[in-house]
Amino acid sequence: MKARPLATWLLAFLSAQRLLELRVARRNERWARERGAVEYGQEHYPLFFVLHPAWMLFTYLEGRAGSGRVNVPALLLFVLAQPLRYWVIRTLGHYWNTRILIVPGAQRVTGGPFRFLRHPNYAVVALELAAAPLAVGAWRTALAFTLLNAALLLGVRIPAEERALAHYQTGQVRPPAT
Repeated sequence: MKARPLATWLLAFLSAQRLLELRVARRNERWARERGAVEYGQEHYPLFFVLHPAWMLFTYLEGRAGSGRVNVPALLLFVLAQPLRYWVIRTLGHYWNTRILIVPGAQRVTGGPFRFLRHPNYAVVALELAAAPLAVGAWRTALAFTLLNAALLLGVRIPAEERALAHYQTGQVRPPAT
């Protein structure tokens, strides 16, 4: 198979997947807020809403512009990341969200993939951000968005989540200082 048609299928798959996941995240957000959840990191949230659709679009455009064949190992990595993604979502249950929401009195999730990694969802996303573009020959997109994602995750998102978890662990779930 050529990379051009795969780029179209990949965009369709990712779009449907992310839209369905946003529905789940919104439902889980309502559930958490009904239980008094406190949100952390709201200021950086829009950056991810730009990053992910832009990544999908650039993967599609660069993949369609190329005339190369599919990079099968990269495609396999992307496909193998999908069960890991849903393992995280299933393990977190109602707590899975695209936002950082801490529910007072809730038990911290330590099972499933969280036994092995502190932030398994971010590892899966990092794998996807590199593998999907590489599968269609969009190496520039893979490089640029892997670096952007790493900067946002390591510099902003994970520190915000760690602060939220520290408040949770000390029993001091409170609105973050603005």
